[in-house]
Amino acid sequence: MIEDFGFEHPVLEVDGLTKHFGSVVACEEVDLALRAGEIHGILGENGAGKSTLMRMIFGLVDPDQGVIRIDGQATRIADPSDAVRLGIGMVHQHYSLVDALTVWENVALGEVGPLDPGRTRARVRRISWRYGLSVDPDATVRDLSAGIRQRVEIIKCLGRRPRTIILDEPTSALTPAESQYLFDVLLTGVRTQGWAVALVSHKLDEILRATDRITVMREGRVVDRLLTAEARVPSLARAMVGRPVPLRTVTAAFERDQVARDLLEADPMDGEGPDRAVETGARTVPVLQVERASVKGADGRVLLDGLSLTVGAGEIVGVAGVEGNGQTALADLLGGLLRLDDGTVHVNGRTVPTGVAGAMTRAGIAVVPADRHRAGCVLDMTVAENLMIPSMRRMRRWGLLRLDAIRRHALRLIDEYDIRTSGPDASLGDLSGGNQQRTVIARALSASPEVMVAHQPTRGLDVGAIEYVADRIRQAADRGIGVLLLSTDLREILSLADRLVVLHRGSIVGEMSRDEFDLSRLGLLMGGTDEEEKAS
Repeated sequence: MIEDFGFEHPVLEVDGLTKHFGSVVACEEVDLALRAGEIHGILGENGAGKSTLMRMIFGLVDPDQGVIRIDGQATRIADPSDAVRLGIGMVHQHYSLVDALTVWENVALGEVGPLDPGRTRARVRRISWRYGLSVDPDATVRDLSAGIRQRVEIIKCLGRRPRTIILDEPTSALTPAESQYLFDVLLTGVRTQGWAVALVSHKLDEILRATDRITVMREGRVVDRLLTAEARVPSLARAMVGRPVPLRTVTAAFERDQVARDLLEADPMDGEGPDRAVETGARTVPVLQVERASVKGADGRVLLDGLSLTVGAGEIVGVAGVEGNGQTALADLLGGLLRLDDGTVHVNGRTVPTGVAGAMTRAGIAVVPADRHRAGCVLDMTVAENLMIPSMRRMRRWGLLRLDAIRRHALRLIDEYDIRTSGPDASLGDLSGGNQQRTVIARALSASPEVMVAHQPTRGLDVGAIEYVADRIRQAADRGIGVLLLSTDLREILSLADRLVVLHRGSIVGEMSRDEFDLSRLGLLMGGTDEEEKAS
């Protein structure tokens, strides 16, 4: 049973909740209590069972066994309408809004009774004013940023006056400032309205910053419970993944927590860099060479401005820079999505046409995109179908797909990359974010590329998945693949790269080898200045 940490009787309690999807254990005999006036963090790596647990509480998934109690009374929640009637609200990880409708129309969706546009607009304005959620009720959702859409989801939830609020990975698409704003709203409601809040996340920093109590899940089971005030970063990370995690990996998941970053000083595994030696001549004949690349956007804005860089075989080159300085354009160029206005791209000395579908892939460039849902995978397709895309020519005979070959190919990669799924026929959308990213990486590397372009490869991942991706990047370089790592996370670049270049306003403005890494100079370069060059 749940330990009593001094909070009042639970508003909502689950006892022994269990759910299996075939042979996959999503949740196994999970106990949880949510109390009024408390933010309860549900922490775990991708695929730990957190979202399945919340979906059972909200009536989206039927449990195989277990009991849900509201105010001590056992109840069955058959669907979301039951959950809403019982005072449970949920803000989903992937927005449940209709893009073509306005804010007030989305808020009205699912409500019973006659539609009253004026009253609904007034309710949106009232909730917006009360919690500082500035939203125009007549704005069309498709025109709103991710942060404003999140506000609409919260308004929709609060409009039904819940006592218990579930937030499932609510900051996955938010900036740090938008995330902090969300937590401020939560704290206001908890303190003034007595909400019982379940904050589901794989992010250690936000769990430590925003919660009162933490339940840690791993592989569908609860493995630890503790008060947030008593939590320590290394032990939380270990509980999440089931093994000690290097602090450099832990802090890669922290956006702003200086306390966690200070722990790096005590981490003997940090600062040593990759345990590899790049051959001295690796850069003499580069595997990838971009020369004087210039691109303007449709609006005339300069995306790349005379950019030149090289990547040697077996070398990891990190591209550092403040987000919005050309990283996306560079990744899109090497993914074949942009055509150069000027300049060239060479792979192993051969010029590759830009903006031509499939040309970069045929030349030997594999891209792990920053947004796997937008450009990295097809969620409605199976795992096997996603894995076969770059190898489709080998999977055909007489114009027909060879289903046996596709299945064998998928089974091999599922095993090699430890993709946790019920099988190759599972929908990719049913996998956790970490396992979706493993699928994207497996597909990229299965094509035996000459160059791997990894764009924000660990964004949105938990500490275990971050460690996994970093290891795969190192292994790719060890196999002689040239790796271009584009990331706004400096710790990620500094822990992986053999050499880094700094991108500012579409141009490379500086370069450092591993033994020259200097955070002070790096900061100046990212801001567009270099005191070293001024001095010379």
